[in-house]
Amino acid sequence: MKRNFLLLLFLSLLMACSKEPASTVIIPVIPPVNDTTPSQYGTPFGNVPDRQDAVIYQVNMRAFSAQANFNGVIARLDSIKALGVNVIYLMPIYPVGKVKSVNSPYCVKNYTSVNTEFGTLTDLRNLVDGAHSRNMCVILDWVANHSAWDNSWITSHKDWYLQDGAGNIVSPPGMGWNDVAQFNFANAAMRLQMIWSMKYWVFAANVDGFRCDYTDGPPLDFWTQAIDTLRHISTHKLLILAEGKRSANFLAGFDYNFGFSYYGLLKSIYSSNASALLINDMNNTEYTNTTNGQQVVRYTTNHDVNGSDGTPLSLFGGRQGSMAAFVVTACMKGVPMVYNGQEVGTPYRIVFPFTGKKIDWTLNPDIMAEYKKILLFRSASAAMRRGQLSSYGNADICAFTKELEGEKVLVISNLRDSVIIFALPVPLQNSAWTNAMTGESITMPTQLILQPYSYLIAKQ
Repeated sequence: MKRNFLLLLFLSLLMACSKEPASTVIIPVIPPVNDTTPSQYGTPFGNVPDRQDAVIYQVNMRAFSAQANFNGVIARLDSIKALGVNVIYLMPIYPVGKVKSVNSPYCVKNYTSVNTEFGTLTDLRNLVDGAHSRNMCVILDWVANHSAWDNSWITSHKDWYLQDGAGNIVSPPGMGWNDVAQFNFANAAMRLQMIWSMKYWVFAANVDGFRCDYTDGPPLDFWTQAIDTLRHISTHKLLILAEGKRSANFLAGFDYNFGFSYYGLLKSIYSSNASALLINDMNNTEYTNTTNGQQVVRYTTNHDVNGSDGTPLSLFGGRQGSMAAFVVTACMKGVPMVYNGQEVGTPYRIVFPFTGKKIDWTLNPDIMAEYKKILLFRSASAAMRRGQLSSYGNADICAFTKELEGEKVLVISNLRDSVIIFALPVPLQNSAWTNAMTGESITMPTQLILQPYSYLIAKQ
């Protein structure tokens, strides 16, 4: 901007010395793109939840509906809301590259355009408006580490990309992601343009934040710079999720880290008989560097592991076992995330690059009903979301209470495919509770006989 000012000053002096009247000389001034702010579409959403209170729902549009587009999501907003969700996370909505492509939505050809496969900017705005009108916010998937090989920046700003000794742009080193080109985070101009592009969607589509892909790839100081810039958009409260497990991500300002380690442990409990007590350790290690309610997002499936590992039904003991796993995931610590289709017990993998079989929303209404009960109770219970955690479990049973301002909840989940006799700790013996799922009154005995993969959620 200083250069523009000096240029204008020089031209003004030149005009003053000219015999031609100044009015005949028109000098257009176009500021750098990083200094402009798009016009605000709509009214910024005023009910973005606090970090601790989120229930996140991941939408894979290619599998979500027969239309495979924004309108297919709009048609099911009421159903998403009824599940107890308040944050919708859309997988990448940008045009996909064609050069060296495997049709991945994480291969971004243009950071400020909508993929016509999904619809138009107007359609996206309608989706965001529809979510806001139902008291849900919307976050977009953001891919900062790399772009498509036919992104225009490849030719216009080659220096924005990492290059080998011969000057060839390279893919992310050691990752095997040959369909994308690695950015050079030592380039300040690239950083500014990337951050400006994130800001663009906050204004142009009125979105409420981002899930940042492969967060542990770009250097931490880039994320600190980006998040500081985004937090200075005073009109918007934004939620920013790191798809990473680097504890320093919290220091950079992210609201959330991804529960990679928790998911891996949960698989080990089910497949290798690992002790359920290890979850207590995870509740500490995953929360290193957290302050002011920063959280870990926990899940039993997402778009990556659904394709690579299998469905919750196949990984966690079928219908009953997967629900026992989800109860712990949604209730013990952290913020739960649901991947579209898991709530109806989708029995098949939604395999990358997600262009195959669509979700059948008529499947398993009983499973859907159970997900609703669990998540709606969580949404209604401040103790469940924010309460003080006390763990009482053993190697087979995850049992805990959470307490806040006179409200107390109790969760007991058998993570084994066998009958377990669970001796209740003294503080719980002979205590009176109400089954949060059925409304039935319960008096706790000295021990419980727990059927395989059975669980209880109770309140006082």
